[in-house]
Amino acid sequence: AVGATAMEEPAAHNGSAAGAAPGAGTPARPPATPEGMALAYGSLVLMALLPIFFGALRSVSCAKSKNSSEMPETITSRDAARFPIVASCTLLGLYLFFKIFSQEYINLLLSMYFFVLGILALSHTISPMMNRFFPANFPNKQYQLLFTQGSGESKEEIVNYEFDTKDLVCLALSSVVGVWYLLRKHWIANNLFGLAFSLNGVELLHLNNVSTGCILLGGLFIYDVFWVFGTNVMVTVAKSFEAPIKLVFPQDLLEKGLDADNFAMLGLGDIVIPDLRSLGSSFPYSLKKNTHTYFYTSFVAYIFGLGLTIFIMHIFKHAQPALLYLVPACIGFPLLVALAKGEVTEMFSYESSAEILPHTPRLTHFPTVSGSPASLADSMQQKLSCPRRRRQQSPSAM
Repeated sequence: AVGATAMEEPAAHNGSAAGAAPGAGTPARPPATPEGMALAYGSLVLMALLPIFFGALRSVSCAKSKNSSEMPETITSRDAARFPIVASCTLLGLYLFFKIFSQEYINLLLSMYFFVLGILALSHTISPMMNRFFPANFPNKQYQLLFTQGSGESKEEIVNYEFDTKDLVCLALSSVVGVWYLLRKHWIANNLFGLAFSLNGVELLHLNNVSTGCILLGGLFIYDVFWVFGTNVMVTVAKSFEAPIKLVFPQDLLEKGLDADNFAMLGLGDIVIPDLRSLGSSFPYSLKKNTHTYFYTSFVAYIFGLGLTIFIMHIFKHAQPALLYLVPACIGFPLLVALAKGEVTEMFSYESSAEILPHTPRLTHFPTVSGSPASLADSMQQKLSCPRRRRQQSPSAM
């Protein structure tokens, strides 16, 4: 879900930034302590790595299921080249909206939108974990919500929605977090949704080859640098946009506890987009070689790039375009490894296929006909091996 969300809402793709600058007429916040900054930045790095690592594991579990005959939805080279342009237009549009219209009403609309998306993403994320906690004798009943149009031979299904009791439990737990976020906008609720978006993005988005990943990252490298250093658009939208499109952590947590309000932040796009290359191209390539060399290399490269971003930001006391440092690292490290192993040509000529990356469900295309949002991925994976019920699906973009 977050992959599509980040593509539709480029504000999600903003560089790491120190605590929001005080607005006009508001008293300046006291500077964060070294301990507080270390805790905040360390927590941001950890939160960024969690969805990458666990999203990779879940992605591999899908990749090893070779019974599916459906090809994955992949980003083509043309799509990769267009994306920075579309992202720039959307970012500028959001900036103008915030300048022309009331920020309060815009954020209210966006909050409702992300309230629904967040519940669905979090349900999908916790569903596999929750299934382990249900006892074997849990009364798991099946339900179906059916709406039709017309009669006789012209009868057409509008909604054929199947779910079970476990799905309802996951959805209810996620709804509690959703209500908490909607009412309080608490940073913990924001991060729960943000982590769910990021994990889904890493798990469900794939590139078909390394070249496409390089095109995408190259374009976003220019996009990120221009909108952060060239204008104030990116930072303004990031600070005005009240939605779980970034991970935040308070730098004054030690002083104020859970009521802290001086945040460091990292855009979700800076988590998902750089790792699309390693998981969408290098990782399947490594699977073909029966080794995880390129995945681990990309993982280390991401840690290095993110650490460098935080270091530079701390030195210059200015918001940084994270992709300025992440893109060279995430491209350069695996390329150096390929050069050392003499596999550059093979690496760039490799393309993922149905045998390596079978079709996986995406939160950007929720079926309107069957399955609860909380169990779409889990149920489709079950259908690959031992289907418990047959579902007719016709994906539609959310």
